[in-house]
Amino acid sequence: MKRILLYILSIGFMGFISIAALVIFSNTVVELQSRQHTYNAIENIPYNEVGLVLGTSKSLANGRVNLYFKYRMEAAARLFNAGKIDYILVSGDNSRRSYNEPIEMQKDLIRRGIPQEKIYLDYAGFRTFDSVLRCKKVFGQTAVTIISQSWHNKRAIFIARHHDIEVVAFNARSVSLAYDKSTRIRELLARVKVLLDIYILNKQPKFLGDPVKIG
Repeated sequence: MKRILLYILSIGFMGFISIAALVIFSNTVVELQSRQHTYNAIENIPYNEVGLVLGTSKSLANGRVNLYFKYRMEAAARLFNAGKIDYILVSGDNSRRSYNEPIEMQKDLIRRGIPQEKIYLDYAGFRTFDSVLRCKKVFGQTAVTIISQSWHNKRAIFIARHHDIEVVAFNARSVSLAYDKSTRIRELLARVKVLLDIYILNKQPKFLGDPVKIG
């Protein structure tokens, strides 16, 4: 019995070490390939015609404002007003009638003074992978400025560069770890998944559709 228990513990330990190594490897690869393409200062970021805002919900489950949403909208408006982008593509989840991230982003940007005709909506950005690939395959963009928080931008950049999209990213204001730990933990695992999606599963967006011309 003791021998069996030791065997089970050994298998469990090796499994834990393997998972930890995979997480560390995946995050290192994403960091190394993306960090030179992110910007915190508007005056330093290159111009692109289109800025891609990655979606998130406007409100939290408790009804409070989602700071990730608020800060991404602020960042997109700042880039537009600084002349660093001419159009904004908001990409998010609209998988059910009662939930529409792109419309909420559009409304917020209009309230911030962005003309409606300068905003394009991608209703099938169910995840970051889909948003980035649809930006090229549906909206025709081969060079784009991604707008989200720094940790999110890096994964999006990794996806974009692998699919031959010339990309830079503007880092929206960060959210403290105390505010939201679970998202940071999920991001560690999301970076493992993105390597699997690209190099093993050869994933494609859930939906494509007819081309949309921006501008």
